[in-house]
Amino acid sequence: MSGPQLLDSLTELPRTVIEVGLLTGHWMGLVRNAPAGEPHPVMVLPGFMGGDDSTLLLRRFLTRLGYKPFPWLQGTNTGNPRQLEEAVLRFYRLQHATGRKVTLIGQSLGGVYAREIARQFPDAVRMVITLGSPYRATASGSTSPVVEKLFEHMSGMTVEEMRAQVPQPEEHENLPMPATSIYSKADGVVHWTTCIEDETDISENIRVWGSHSGMAMNPDVLRIVADRLAQDPHNWERFKPSACHRLLYPDS
Repeated sequence: MSGPQLLDSLTELPRTVIEVGLLTGHWMGLVRNAPAGEPHPVMVLPGFMGGDDSTLLLRRFLTRLGYKPFPWLQGTNTGNPRQLEEAVLRFYRLQHATGRKVTLIGQSLGGVYAREIARQFPDAVRMVITLGSPYRATASGSTSPVVEKLFEHMSGMTVEEMRAQVPQPEEHENLPMPATSIYSKADGVVHWTTCIEDETDISENIRVWGSHSGMAMNPDVLRIVADRLAQDPHNWERFKPSACHRLLYPDS
């Protein structure tokens, strides 16, 4: 599998800046028009080379909607396997402290971790939402060469070695709780096909326009996240795109 388009990789940073600007202008409208959901804890995991600062706007948004977002508190996500172990432990402590099922939201590599946590604690997870997470990447070549080299340097592992550290489910095995994968075909870091799965009655893929790095600051993404969090996991329904969304993404 080839990596992302070169143009998308080259424009990744300016597109992220644009998304932050758009969020500033749409913030109040997003908060005002978000559907009401049952307040519950939400653990947010950042992407590779991101920390809790990279998910700050997302967590503030969730707070405004009445949820209880929790950062991962591990500094920069370097891809080190020990950080996944610590994330699992933090989830375990968080769930026991709150006594509630927890929603997991993970950006990029954080979404890979979120899905692994969900597999380990299926009865304690309310739902999983991933933002541009390449959980189906099993080998090198599906990621931007620059990012791939940086990952190897920071984590001390290749993509193949990292995946070997994470127990792999059977091919095409979906999560046992509601799961939403948000992805962009203009992703400048990973190939978008690594971010989607086979759709079922409780799993879905939702396409947006945007960069990889700006997923947690993209107004469309936050709108979808709010919609999904408001779902009752026992009567979960797939995302109903607006007419504008269907017009923009007729093949999604």
